[in-house]
This record gives sequence, structure tokens and C-alpha cells, in this order.
Amino acid sequence: MRLSLAVGFLMLVLKVGAYLLTGSAAILGDAAESIVHVAAVMFASFSLGYLHKPADDDHPYGHSKIAFFSAGIEGALIIVAALFIIVESTRRWIQHLPPANLDQGLILTALTIVINAVLGLYLIRTGRKAGSLILEANGKHVLTDVWTSLGALVGLGLVALTSWHGWDPLCGLLMAANIIWTGYGLMRQSVGGLMDTADPELNAALDAALRRETEKHGLHFHALRHRDAGEMHYVEVHLLFDDGIMLRDAHRIATEIEQAVEASVDRPVLITTHLECQGDHDELHQHGEASDPKRIRP
Repeated sequence: MRLSLAVGFLMLVLKVGAYLLTGSAAILGDAAESIVHVAAVMFASFSLGYLHKPADDDHPYGHSKIAFFSAGIEGALIIVAALFIIVESTRRWIQHLPPANLDQGLILTALTIVINAVLGLYLIRTGRKAGSLILEANGKHVLTDVWTSLGALVGLGLVALTSWHGWDPLCGLLMAANIIWTGYGLMRQSVGGLMDTADPELNAALDAALRRETEKHGLHFHALRHRDAGEMHYVEVHLLFDDGIMLRDAHRIATEIEQAVEASVDRPVLITTHLECQGDHDELHQHGEASDPKRIRP
């Protein structure tokens, strides 16, 4: 994250310099996106440190949910930058303002593309490997910076080739549309995490693993639930045992199932099992099961 912040400041300096040289609407929009990016990285850096604080009395599940706030704020800031690009590109289109010093602007913009592409891919790969939504969101934001810079580069290149100044604001508008889509994706991911939206892919993996492990012991399971806490997925499931089994043996089997399932999925999960007996299960849970007939999973 410190590397991302340092590169963000470097990109801001290069892009402001390119704008002062060219007066390009696309490069100005690109520079505005970098200002937003630096602000977002500062908040993401704070969030990355905060989420690793240990659980306490006020936050018994820890602080990792801040990752979703970070992604949402970063997505919102990306959209703000896009709106600024739209306004400035439209103004320059209406006023027919041409860019200048195209050669210098092209060189500086190409340099920012290369640096940000390497950094963005590195952050996304590192974030996915570590299961860190904050790093992954930051990497996606860096790659939107690549797209805005590429749009600026294309716009200046077309102006140089055709001498039509309209290419510059037109590319600015296209860039804005692209980064609005990226910002929307981050905000949707943020809201989904905060609202505990189910992950179908993880649900299918857990279901398959539980089915496999419970069949080994001749058991059934039901009431599978899980939620994403940012750095960890918390999973709950009910296991149905024969009436005569000793608690010690049931607990040992449940622990074996938990460990096997946790090891079989590609994300960090913490499973909590609820042990039940087949004989009186329906009687004890008659009201809850009647309202949700799909809870039993044979």
C-alpha cells in the first residue's frame, strides 16, 4: 500500500506536468482521476491497518468489515472523477479548445501507462492471493488509471494524426464512461459485502465439500449459511447425528468435518457446527422448519 501511495503521487506529478504542457481535456481528466486515486489510497491504507486490529468487546468479530467501506469509498471517488472528466471534456468540446505540445504529452502519458499497469496487476494479484479486498480494489483503481491514461494517449495521438481537435474531448468522455463502470462495480461489491449477499460460487463449494464429508460418516447436514467479513468467511451448518452417539464422539467427528471442509475451499473460512440428534430434531425445531421446508438437507 505504501508503494501504491508513492506511485500515486509520482503519477499525479507527471500528469499535472503533461496537462500544463498540452492543455488537453483528456489529460486533465486523467490528472483529476489521479488526485482521487491518491485520496482513496490514503483511506485504503488506513483501512488496511485498521482491519488487522484484534477483536475486542465492541467488535467481537474483528474489524475486517472496513474493507467493504474502503471499496465503496474508492468506487464513489472513481465516479466523482468520471463526472469531472465529463464536465471538462464537454466544456472543451463546446469551446473548441485544442491541445498543444503533443509530443511531450504523449511521452509522459505513455510513461504513466506502463508504471500503473505493472503496479495495478501486482496489487490485484497480491490482494487475491492474500484474500484482501482492500488491495484488490486498490489494484482495480490503479488499472482504471491506466485506462484513463490510455484514453488520453489515444486522444492526443488522433489529434496529431488528423488535426481534428474533437478527438481529445471525445476520448475524455469515453474514458469517463469506462471508469464509471469500474466505480459502480466496486460500490456494488461494497454494498454486497455490507449486506451479507450470498456468494453462489462459495456456497456451491461448501455444499459439495459438506456433502462429501458427511457421507463419509453417514450423516446429514442442513441450515448452511455463510457471510463474508472481508478477510474471513464465517460459515454455520447443522449436523444431524444418531440418537445414541456420545457427545465426545460427535464433537470429534464434527471437528474432522470442519477441518476437511475448511481445507477444501480456496478462501479463508471458519466453520461453526451445530450438533443435533435425528430422533427429536423435528419436534424441537417444528416451528422453524415449518416456515422453511428447504432447511433440511439430506
